[in-house]
Amino acid sequence: MNGAQIMDPLHYIPLLDIGPGSQPEDDATLEYISMPQGMHTHSLPQLPEPEALDAAPGARQALGEILARLHARCTGDTPPLLDLRAYSENDRRLLDQLLGEGEVSARIGGAAGVRIQESIFAGVWRVFGVGRDHIEVAPAPSLLSHAARIDAAADALTPTLPLPAGVMNAPAILTELQDRTGNWQPGSSAHVINLSLLPLSEQDMPFLDACLGEGAVLVLARGYGNCRISNTRVPNCWRVRYFNSQDALILDTIEVTDLPEVVLAAPEDLTDSLERFADIIQWFEDECAEVGT
Repeated sequence: MNGAQIMDPLHYIPLLDIGPGSQPEDDATLEYISMPQGMHTHSLPQLPEPEALDAAPGARQALGEILARLHARCTGDTPPLLDLRAYSENDRRLLDQLLGEGEVSARIGGAAGVRIQESIFAGVWRVFGVGRDHIEVAPAPSLLSHAARIDAAADALTPTLPLPAGVMNAPAILTELQDRTGNWQPGSSAHVINLSLLPLSEQDMPFLDACLGEGAVLVLARGYGNCRISNTRVPNCWRVRYFNSQDALILDTIEVTDLPEVVLAAPEDLTDSLERFADIIQWFEDECAEVGT
Protein backbone atom coordinates (compact mmCIF):
# COMPACT_ATOMS: atom_id res chain seq x y z
CA MET A 1 0.00 0.00 0.00
CA ASN A 2 1.68 3.18 -1.32
CA GLY A 3 4.85 1.12 -1.33
CA ALA A 4 4.92 0.87 2.49
CA GLN A 5 6.46 -2.29 3.78
CA ILE A 6 4.18 -4.35 5.98
CA MET A 7 6.06 -5.62 9.02
CA ASP A 8 5.13 -8.53 11.24
CA PRO A 9 3.60 -6.95 14.42
CA LEU A 10 5.67 -9.28 16.54
CA HIS A 11 8.80 -7.46 15.34
CA TYR A 12 7.68 -4.43 17.34
CA ILE A 13 7.60 -6.33 20.66
CA PRO A 14 10.99 -6.17 22.34
CA LEU A 15 12.32 -9.44 23.65
CA LEU A 16 13.35 -9.31 27.28
CA ASP A 17 16.02 -11.59 28.58
CA ILE A 18 14.83 -13.69 31.48
CA GLY A 19 17.63 -14.58 33.76
CA PRO A 20 19.03 -14.14 37.26
CA GLY A 21 17.18 -11.48 39.20
CA SER A 22 13.88 -11.89 37.35
CA GLN A 23 12.95 -15.10 39.16
CA PRO A 24 13.04 -15.99 42.85
CA GLU A 25 16.06 -17.89 44.07
CA ASP A 26 15.71 -21.65 44.36
CA ASP A 27 15.11 -21.47 48.11
CA ALA A 28 12.93 -18.33 47.98
CA THR A 29 9.18 -18.42 48.70
CA LEU A 30 6.68 -16.12 47.08
CA GLU A 31 4.67 -14.16 49.67
CA TYR A 32 1.11 -13.08 48.97
CA ILE A 33 -1.25 -10.74 50.78
CA SER A 34 -3.45 -12.64 53.20
CA MET A 35 -6.98 -13.06 51.94
CA PRO A 36 -9.99 -12.77 54.28
CA GLN A 37 -10.66 -15.98 56.12
CA GLY A 38 -13.28 -17.28 58.49
CA MET A 39 -16.45 -15.68 57.19
CA HIS A 40 -19.03 -15.89 59.97
CA THR A 41 -22.15 -17.70 58.89
CA HIS A 42 -25.16 -18.82 60.85
CA SER A 43 -26.78 -22.20 60.47
CA LEU A 44 -30.04 -23.75 61.50
CA PRO A 45 -30.45 -24.06 65.25
CA GLN A 46 -30.08 -27.39 66.98
CA LEU A 47 -33.72 -28.35 67.21
CA PRO A 48 -34.83 -30.11 70.40
CA GLU A 49 -36.90 -33.26 70.29
CA PRO A 50 -40.62 -32.58 69.86
CA GLU A 51 -41.22 -34.20 73.26
CA ALA A 52 -38.98 -31.61 74.92
CA LEU A 53 -40.89 -28.73 73.39
CA ASP A 54 -44.21 -30.40 74.13
CA ALA A 55 -43.18 -30.55 77.79
CA ALA A 56 -42.43 -26.80 77.79
CA PRO A 57 -45.76 -25.05 77.10
CA GLY A 58 -44.24 -21.66 77.90
CA ALA A 59 -41.64 -22.04 75.15
CA ARG A 60 -44.31 -23.12 72.66
CA GLN A 61 -46.39 -20.09 73.58
CA ALA A 62 -43.35 -17.81 73.21
CA LEU A 63 -42.68 -19.18 69.71
CA GLY A 64 -46.19 -18.19 68.68
CA GLU A 65 -45.69 -14.74 70.23
CA ILE A 66 -42.44 -14.23 68.30
CA LEU A 67 -44.08 -15.30 65.05
CA ALA A 68 -46.93 -12.83 65.64
CA ARG A 69 -44.40 -10.05 66.29
CA LEU A 70 -42.53 -10.88 63.08
CA HIS A 71 -45.83 -10.65 61.19
CA ALA A 72 -46.55 -7.28 62.80
CA ARG A 73 -43.08 -5.89 62.10
CA CYS A 74 -43.17 -6.98 58.45
CA THR A 75 -46.47 -5.16 57.98
CA GLY A 76 -45.08 -1.91 59.39
CA ASP A 77 -46.24 -2.15 63.01
CA THR A 78 -44.07 -1.83 66.13
CA PRO A 79 -44.83 -4.87 68.32
CA PRO A 80 -44.22 -4.78 72.08
CA LEU A 81 -41.35 -6.54 73.84
CA LEU A 82 -41.86 -10.17 74.84
CA ASP A 83 -41.01 -10.27 78.57
CA LEU A 84 -39.58 -13.68 79.54
CA ARG A 85 -39.07 -13.10 83.27
CA ALA A 86 -42.19 -15.09 84.19
CA TYR A 87 -41.15 -18.06 82.03
CA SER A 88 -39.50 -21.10 83.55
CA GLU A 89 -35.77 -21.73 83.22
CA ASN A 90 -36.53 -24.72 81.01
CA ASP A 91 -38.68 -22.56 78.72
CA ARG A 92 -35.94 -19.95 78.37
CA ARG A 93 -33.27 -22.57 77.77
CA LEU A 94 -35.28 -24.12 74.93
CA LEU A 95 -35.92 -20.70 73.42
CA ASP A 96 -32.21 -19.86 73.50
CA GLN A 97 -31.46 -23.19 71.81
CA LEU A 98 -33.98 -22.50 69.07
CA LEU A 99 -32.98 -18.88 68.50
CA GLY A 100 -29.23 -19.53 68.37
CA GLU A 101 -26.68 -16.72 67.94
CA GLY A 102 -26.56 -14.50 64.87
CA GLU A 103 -24.00 -12.04 63.57
CA VAL A 104 -24.59 -9.04 65.85
CA SER A 105 -24.01 -8.79 69.60
CA ALA A 106 -23.83 -5.78 71.91
CA ARG A 107 -23.14 -4.64 75.44
CA ILE A 108 -24.35 -1.53 77.21
CA GLY A 109 -22.43 -0.44 80.28
CA GLY A 110 -19.73 -3.12 80.20
CA ALA A 111 -19.82 -6.66 81.54
CA ALA A 112 -22.17 -5.75 84.40
CA GLY A 113 -24.65 -4.00 82.13
CA VAL A 114 -27.08 -5.16 79.44
CA ARG A 115 -26.11 -7.91 77.00
CA ILE A 116 -27.84 -8.17 73.61
CA GLN A 117 -27.59 -11.01 71.13
CA GLU A 118 -29.21 -11.19 67.73
CA SER A 119 -30.64 -14.63 66.98
CA ILE A 120 -30.02 -16.50 63.72
CA PHE A 121 -33.34 -14.93 62.68
CA ALA A 122 -32.29 -11.39 61.73
CA GLY A 123 -34.28 -8.81 63.65
CA VAL A 124 -35.11 -11.16 66.55
CA TRP A 125 -33.04 -9.97 69.53
CA ARG A 126 -32.41 -11.53 72.94
CA VAL A 127 -31.81 -8.96 75.70
CA PHE A 128 -30.39 -9.83 79.14
CA GLY A 129 -29.49 -7.65 82.11
CA VAL A 130 -30.37 -6.63 85.63
CA GLY A 131 -34.17 -6.61 85.69
CA ARG A 132 -34.29 -7.42 81.95
CA ASP A 133 -34.95 -10.65 80.11
CA HIS A 134 -36.91 -10.14 76.93
CA ILE A 135 -37.11 -10.65 73.18
CA GLU A 136 -37.52 -7.72 70.82
CA VAL A 137 -38.43 -7.99 67.14
CA ALA A 138 -37.08 -4.90 65.40
CA PRO A 139 -34.39 -3.77 62.97
CA ALA A 140 -32.28 -3.03 66.07
CA PRO A 141 -32.92 -3.14 69.83
CA SER A 142 -34.42 0.12 71.05
CA LEU A 143 -32.03 0.15 74.02
CA LEU A 144 -29.04 0.93 71.77
CA SER A 145 -30.34 4.33 70.61
CA HIS A 146 -31.78 5.07 74.05
CA ALA A 147 -28.46 4.42 75.81
CA ALA A 148 -26.60 6.55 73.25
CA ARG A 149 -28.96 9.48 73.86
CA ILE A 150 -28.39 9.24 77.61
CA ASP A 151 -24.62 9.33 77.02
CA ALA A 152 -24.75 12.59 75.07
CA ALA A 153 -22.86 15.47 76.67
CA ALA A 154 -23.48 19.15 75.98
CA ASP A 155 -19.76 20.05 76.06
CA ALA A 156 -18.66 17.37 73.60
CA LEU A 157 -16.76 18.50 70.48
CA THR A 158 -15.34 21.48 72.36
CA PRO A 159 -11.55 21.16 72.15
CA THR A 160 -9.29 22.45 74.89
CA LEU A 161 -7.13 25.35 73.73
CA PRO A 162 -4.34 25.68 72.88
CA LEU A 163 -4.28 22.64 70.61
CA PRO A 164 -1.70 19.98 71.42
CA ALA A 165 1.46 20.01 69.35
CA GLY A 166 1.18 18.03 66.14
CA VAL A 167 -2.61 18.32 65.76
CA MET A 168 -3.33 19.30 62.15
CA ASN A 169 -6.65 18.29 60.56
CA ALA A 170 -8.68 17.18 63.57
CA PRO A 171 -10.14 20.68 64.22
CA ALA A 172 -11.62 20.78 60.70
CA ILE A 173 -13.27 17.39 61.30
CA LEU A 174 -14.70 18.65 64.60
CA THR A 175 -16.14 21.71 62.84
CA GLU A 176 -17.83 19.46 60.26
CA LEU A 177 -19.23 17.26 63.03
CA GLN A 178 -20.56 20.25 64.94
CA ASP A 179 -22.50 21.33 61.86
CA ARG A 180 -23.81 17.85 61.03
CA THR A 181 -24.81 16.81 64.54
CA GLY A 182 -26.35 20.21 65.24
CA ASN A 183 -28.59 19.97 62.17
CA TRP A 184 -29.35 16.26 62.35
CA GLN A 185 -33.05 15.31 62.44
CA PRO A 186 -34.70 11.88 62.87
CA GLY A 187 -34.93 10.28 59.45
CA SER A 188 -31.91 12.14 58.06
CA SER A 189 -29.54 10.06 55.96
CA ALA A 190 -26.27 9.13 57.60
CA HIS A 191 -23.29 11.43 57.19
CA VAL A 192 -20.04 9.43 57.06
CA ILE A 193 -16.52 10.76 57.53
CA ASN A 194 -13.96 8.26 56.28
CA LEU A 195 -10.92 8.80 58.49
CA SER A 196 -8.95 6.15 56.58
CA LEU A 197 -8.83 8.44 53.52
CA LEU A 198 -7.87 11.65 55.34
CA PRO A 199 -4.32 12.93 55.91
CA LEU A 200 -4.20 12.73 59.68
CA SER A 201 -1.13 13.26 61.81
CA GLU A 202 -0.12 10.88 64.55
CA GLN A 203 -1.60 13.28 67.11
CA ASP A 204 -4.89 13.89 65.28
CA MET A 205 -6.52 10.56 66.15
CA PRO A 206 -6.03 10.62 69.96
CA PHE A 207 -7.13 14.27 69.94
CA LEU A 208 -10.33 13.34 68.04
CA ASP A 209 -11.00 10.45 70.42
CA ALA A 210 -10.60 12.74 73.43
CA CYS A 211 -13.00 15.32 71.99
CA LEU A 212 -15.62 12.78 70.93
CA GLY A 213 -15.50 10.81 74.17
CA GLU A 214 -16.40 7.17 74.69
CA GLY A 215 -19.96 6.06 75.33
CA ALA A 216 -21.42 2.98 76.99
CA VAL A 217 -22.62 1.15 73.85
CA LEU A 218 -20.37 -1.37 72.12
CA VAL A 219 -21.64 -3.45 69.18
CA LEU A 220 -19.83 -6.22 67.31
CA ALA A 221 -21.07 -7.25 63.86
CA ARG A 222 -19.38 -10.34 62.42
CA GLY A 223 -19.15 -11.27 58.76
CA TYR A 224 -16.02 -10.94 56.66
CA GLY A 225 -13.90 -10.01 59.67
CA ASN A 226 -15.43 -7.83 62.38
CA CYS A 227 -17.09 -4.45 62.55
CA ARG A 228 -16.95 -2.71 65.93
CA ILE A 229 -19.41 0.09 66.56
CA SER A 230 -19.39 2.37 69.59
CA ASN A 231 -21.23 5.54 70.46
CA THR A 232 -19.46 8.75 71.39
CA ARG A 233 -20.51 11.43 73.86
CA VAL A 234 -21.68 13.51 70.90
CA PRO A 235 -25.40 13.13 70.10
CA ASN A 236 -26.05 10.82 67.14
CA CYS A 237 -22.31 10.35 66.53
CA TRP A 238 -20.79 6.87 66.24
CA ARG A 239 -17.36 5.36 65.64
CA VAL A 240 -17.49 2.48 63.14
CA ARG A 241 -14.32 0.44 62.59
CA TYR A 242 -13.91 -2.49 60.21
CA PHE A 243 -11.26 -5.14 60.82
CA ASN A 244 -10.17 -8.00 58.56
CA SER A 245 -9.88 -11.60 59.69
CA GLN A 246 -6.36 -10.89 61.04
CA ASP A 247 -7.89 -8.12 63.23
CA ALA A 248 -6.12 -5.38 61.26
CA LEU A 249 -8.02 -2.10 60.93
CA ILE A 250 -9.03 -1.63 57.28
CA LEU A 251 -11.68 1.12 57.53
CA ASP A 252 -12.19 3.75 60.24
CA THR A 253 -15.23 6.03 60.05
CA ILE A 254 -17.35 8.44 62.03
CA GLU A 255 -21.10 8.29 61.32
CA VAL A 256 -23.68 10.90 62.21
CA THR A 257 -26.92 8.95 62.39
CA ASP A 258 -29.42 7.52 64.85
CA LEU A 259 -27.83 4.08 64.53
CA PRO A 260 -25.27 2.86 61.95
CA GLU A 261 -26.81 0.82 59.16
CA VAL A 262 -24.47 -2.12 59.74
CA VAL A 263 -26.35 -2.82 63.00
CA LEU A 264 -29.83 -2.82 61.43
CA ALA A 265 -31.73 -5.81 60.09
CA ALA A 266 -32.99 -4.83 56.63
CA PRO A 267 -36.70 -5.23 55.74
CA GLU A 268 -35.88 -8.17 53.45
CA ASP A 269 -33.99 -9.82 56.33
CA LEU A 270 -37.05 -9.54 58.55
CA THR A 271 -39.21 -11.04 55.80
CA ASP A 272 -36.77 -13.93 55.46
CA SER A 273 -36.80 -14.43 59.25
CA LEU A 274 -40.60 -14.58 59.21
CA GLU A 275 -40.59 -17.28 56.54
CA ARG A 276 -37.92 -19.40 58.21
CA PHE A 277 -39.47 -19.01 61.66
CA ALA A 278 -42.87 -20.08 60.33
CA ASP A 279 -41.25 -23.15 58.75
CA ILE A 280 -39.69 -24.21 62.05
CA ILE A 281 -42.95 -23.81 63.96
CA GLN A 282 -44.78 -25.82 61.30
CA TRP A 283 -42.16 -28.55 61.57
CA PHE A 284 -42.65 -28.74 65.35
CA GLU A 285 -46.43 -28.87 65.00
CA ASP A 286 -46.15 -31.72 62.50
CA GLU A 287 -43.66 -33.62 64.68
CA CYS A 288 -45.69 -33.13 67.86
CA ALA A 289 -48.80 -34.34 66.01
CA GLU A 290 -46.96 -37.52 65.02
CA VAL A 291 -45.79 -38.08 68.58
CA GLY A 292 -49.35 -37.72 69.83
CA THR A 293 -50.77 -40.29 67.40
